[in-house]
Amino acid sequence: MSKHVVFVVGEGEYESERTMPGLAKELQERHGLRCTLLIDQNVKSDAWKPTVGQRSSDIPNLETLAQADLAVFYLRFRTLPEEQLAHLQKYLDSGRPVAGFRTSTHSFNYNPDDTLAKWNKFGAEVLGAPWIKHYGHESSTDVTRVPEAFGHPILEGVEPSFHVRSWLYHVKPEYPPKDATPLLLGTSVGPGGEEPSKRVQNPVAWTRQTKAGGRVFFTTLGHPNDFEQAPVRTLALNGLRWALGVS
Repeated sequence: MSKHVVFVVGEGEYESERTMPGLAKELQERHGLRCTLLIDQNVKSDAWKPTVGQRSSDIPNLETLAQADLAVFYLRFRTLPEEQLAHLQKYLDSGRPVAGFRTSTHSFNYNPDDTLAKWNKFGAEVLGAPWIKHYGHESSTDVTRVPEAFGHPILEGVEPSFHVRSWLYHVKPEYPPKDATPLLLGTSVGPGGEEPSKRVQNPVAWTRQTKAGGRVFFTTLGHPNDFEQAPVRTLALNGLRWALGVS
């Protein structure tokens, strides 16, 4: 039976409810993988300032993760109910692989007084980076390969340098953690919140492992225009297949 990839989607900024189905279609048609899409019923909502006990997000059928070979996250500021998070926790505890895109660094945004506030650390503890800042919506990013990553299977067919619309996420100096393997670096260009000379080059794609030993592929790229570019689509497809352990 073909490997099963489950996409868990819910963010209100980058049209992931459109781009992730496109990625799933390629995985199915080109690579013979089975894909399931689980999308937040309130996909356009953003819980910037949740009230205590608020549960504004709803992703039905997360029990499907029990049959998943890979979980792919594109989330932003979700506040799922406890019974749905339990399915995520079981998956993470199983040691199976995880992949994520862009705003999944800040997948959850529970009030600090909420009993589920520990999930606000999901980006840092599982994917390898929290939300820190970016260089402004008017900027974009030049991407280059990390020299030491030459020959990594995720970079096969990915051009050594390319440009993306995504504005650069700042993750240095603490992230990704030392146990990660950076693959690509981003340099912020164009107008932005800081002078270009003061902007710092940051990793934009890396691998690592979960605490339970599952492979992790993560990239801070993910603007809808990014997925129209061959290097990004190839990176994403390679990254998901690498996480699954398939060629």
